[in-house]
Amino acid sequence: MVKVKSSAKRLNNWLKATNKLWLVSGALVTIMLIATAVIWQTKNSNNSAISSKVVNVTDVCAQKNTISFTCYKVELNDIVDKHNSESAFALLKQQYSSVPYVKSQCHQLVHVVGRAAYAKYGNLGDAFTHGDQFCWAGYYHGLMEQIADERGTDKFLSSLNQNCASIANQVRYSFDHYNCVHGQGHGVMEALKGDLFKALKACDEVRDSWGRTSCYGGVFMQNIMIAQSPDETVDHTTAYLKNDQPMYPCTAVGTQYKDQCYLMQTSHALRVKNYDFGQVFGLCKQVEDAFRITCYRSLGRDASGQTVSDVEGTKLKCLLGPDVESRQYCVMGAVTDFVAYFHDDQKAKELCASLPGELQEKCYNAANSTASTF
Repeated sequence: MVKVKSSAKRLNNWLKATNKLWLVSGALVTIMLIATAVIWQTKNSNNSAISSKVVNVTDVCAQKNTISFTCYKVELNDIVDKHNSESAFALLKQQYSSVPYVKSQCHQLVHVVGRAAYAKYGNLGDAFTHGDQFCWAGYYHGLMEQIADERGTDKFLSSLNQNCASIANQVRYSFDHYNCVHGQGHGVMEALKGDLFKALKACDEVRDSWGRTSCYGGVFMQNIMIAQSPDETVDHTTAYLKNDQPMYPCTAVGTQYKDQCYLMQTSHALRVKNYDFGQVFGLCKQVEDAFRITCYRSLGRDASGQTVSDVEGTKLKCLLGPDVESRQYCVMGAVTDFVAYFHDDQKAKELCASLPGELQEKCYNAANSTASTF
């Protein structure tokens, strides 16, 4: 994703908001808004109970001359094993602002916590209760990857319609439900050793269309994260990203997969093009008409991500679009990320107010729609 520190760790939350706005309509929107309120009220009411479980630990890795992912992987696994996942999150939250490495790799680090938590607690329900949305919900991705590893490929793939049932039964289409079904896409890629086309076919077996699409999103996200993983001990090569074809694999997958692919492919394209937004706007302009707007929205997310949701910086990147359409949808993608990042619409509306008049209406509409899902 954009320099890892910007988009990789933010993408999941943006996808949650985006999927809710694009994939659901009518009465189901009302259900989801109620579900969202319930799940967040429940999580907030548990804060005092969770805080009592936290054990303060020293961050040994931050004190080393050379900070490495391997060191943090060992440290976080040890904290979860000896104490709990809440203590691991407490350490990362404490260090987030003061240790640049933690901030830049936070999404990948909470993947580690999720893996360790499932290994400790042993079942999905208990692991979810010890989870945290911090750093764009990577905990839940890692949790599903660990489930895939422990169950084995065949057993994991055959249970895709059962894995998240207990979560869905609590509040269907909630954030927890999304994190589970999207996380399954990450788990499928883990189970199938990064074989993207086989992973998409596996997601096809998810009966619920919302869950199936969310699974596709996890597959494509994991594909990009494989290439940009900070883990020194893993193979970063993937056959499903090409520097000479920045929009591959979106150009090669079936129509039913393309929207989720283009929702994140600009993160790879920007890396290939040395983060030249003008060039990637040009690439988006060339994609199939049905998915061009999706590509522009994805680029808007990256504009927000690269600037850490800075109003002026994000605006300048979106204004590099070659026409009104590209600029409008870039802004819509960016403002969705602003709301997902800050969990309110104040900064988002500052962005909208700073824009030329022809961009403001779509910007405000996107801000209001996204804020209504939180």
